[in-house]
Amino acid sequence: MRTLGRLAPAAALAAALIGGTVVPAQADTATPKSPEAVGYGGAVASVDADATAAGIEVLRKGGNAVDAAIATAAALGVTEPYSGGLGGGGYFVHYDARTGKVETLDGRETASRTADQSLFLENGKPLAFADAVTSGRSVGVPGTPAVWSEALKKWGTRSLGEVFKPAEKIAEQGFVVDQTFQDQTALNQARFKDFPATRALFLPGGQLPVVGSRLKNPDLAATYRELGRQGVQAFYHGPLAAEIADTIAHPPVDPASGRNARPGTVDTTDLAAYRVRAQAPTHVKYRGDDVYGIAPSSSGGTTTGEALGILGTFDLASMSQTQYLHHFLEASRIAFADRNRWVGDPKAVDVPTRQLLSPAYAKARACLIDPGHALTSPLAPGDPYHPAACGSAGPAVPTGYEGPNTTHLTVADRWGNVVSYTMTIEQTGGSGITVPGRGFLLNNELTDFNFTPLVAGVPDPNLPGPGKRPRSSISPTIVLKDGKPFFAAGSPGGATIITTTLQVLLGRIDRGLTLEQAIAAPRASQRNAVTSGAEPAFLNGPDVAGLQALGQSFTNAGEIGAATGVERLPDGRWVAAAEPVRRGGGSAAVVWPSRR
Repeated sequence: MRTLGRLAPAAALAAALIGGTVVPAQADTATPKSPEAVGYGGAVASVDADATAAGIEVLRKGGNAVDAAIATAAALGVTEPYSGGLGGGGYFVHYDARTGKVETLDGRETASRTADQSLFLENGKPLAFADAVTSGRSVGVPGTPAVWSEALKKWGTRSLGEVFKPAEKIAEQGFVVDQTFQDQTALNQARFKDFPATRALFLPGGQLPVVGSRLKNPDLAATYRELGRQGVQAFYHGPLAAEIADTIAHPPVDPASGRNARPGTVDTTDLAAYRVRAQAPTHVKYRGDDVYGIAPSSSGGTTTGEALGILGTFDLASMSQTQYLHHFLEASRIAFADRNRWVGDPKAVDVPTRQLLSPAYAKARACLIDPGHALTSPLAPGDPYHPAACGSAGPAVPTGYEGPNTTHLTVADRWGNVVSYTMTIEQTGGSGITVPGRGFLLNNELTDFNFTPLVAGVPDPNLPGPGKRPRSSISPTIVLKDGKPFFAAGSPGGATIITTTLQVLLGRIDRGLTLEQAIAAPRASQRNAVTSGAEPAFLNGPDVAGLQALGQSFTNAGEIGAATGVERLPDGRWVAAAEPVRRGGGSAAVVWPSRR
């Protein structure tokens, strides 16, 4: 959600009751927001101006990239509550300038210890997706608070209480509602109104929040203060944990609504048992650069990395734009065919991460690409354990549904540390269930599991299970050149996260685009489907006819993703880049536009 500006006292008076009607306060000055900024001292890029400003404030006060990333994320929990926050999870990728190492944190939500493959079955049949989403059944143990705490412990220089201060201020004073926030609320109005705590927070007076009005969240400010004082153990143990577990087990639905909000099984024992996974990143060499991503339980690093391996066997830089896009779509198709068959939670199933990213396997799969004609989907997976040129391993496995929302932030500091971090509560609005008196929505991440096997008789790595993490497509990425930061990027967008991140990487590395141009470019997304989703700007572009002549077909997917990134220039300056248009435009900033 982007804010439109801060309210002056005179503007605030305009919100007074006049004749029984609330007149919306109008923002008299816009919060500075730009899709690109260049300068020194560090950089922050997110979808929201207030959140970016929170990160910049921490950097200016001497905090490092991790401190600023958590401050930005906490602020997004206030201003982008339908995309991320305390009730969700995410994946954190960190480059340490002192050691030269890239490390990651897997903060994915987990199923309860009692969950099994019948989690989303009722009377032997899968629940309707809408019924599963808006229920306690869909809520996994949140990982976001644990990620924030662990990241600060491992790499930060500030306390949780310190980095929460900007977000607490925004929550107490309120942020200015923009059109995107109102539109997202409208999409959820029918279910939000059925939960009194959610209705009170996001539907003031039972109505949509007015564009230009100020929305406050004192409950979330108080929750942040509590966690800042006591640490995140207060989230996973004690009274707050009991409140979360009770909300999941007994969704606080308005009895008059008639909604059947099914109970979940996550309890205080599951909350107390949650642990962040510190794990090695995925790593592939591409055009001499080192590309690091997140390993399973997310499929982002393996799928992006496999596609890069395939495309590394072609000279994309010298291709026509049509042939470049054709190869991009085909490599995505192939990588998704493998992702759907092989990738799940590695603690529960065997995932051939190393094999999927091997040059031998990339070569074996690259031979499928015909520059004169598109492949047919759904395409069968290959066998990464036994690579064979153009070979396959069993029937095709389609791509299951993933919610399109999430939010990504990218941060760098004056010392050269870099963070690429994506957090989520899954659907826009998550489960729709707010923990009463706490100010945050709970996720619906468990609906990222496949409710039943996608293909009968074929092992499905993404079925529910006890303590299991559902497969994600989140793809925070850091690229190093000669061991030093080149750029970092990521995006929201469900399964389109992978193709968006891949397209940004290719645009920057192969096609001569600046980072901002690579982020702004029209997008298409092929995920082993009969047709590729594409944005209107892509469909109206000059290359569609040529791609269709090659057998590519497209459907209008609307807006795809909302990427952000940072890049280190040879002269030492940082570039922060965000969307110029998508989601109302993002917010990029640097600490100092020029040398001090």
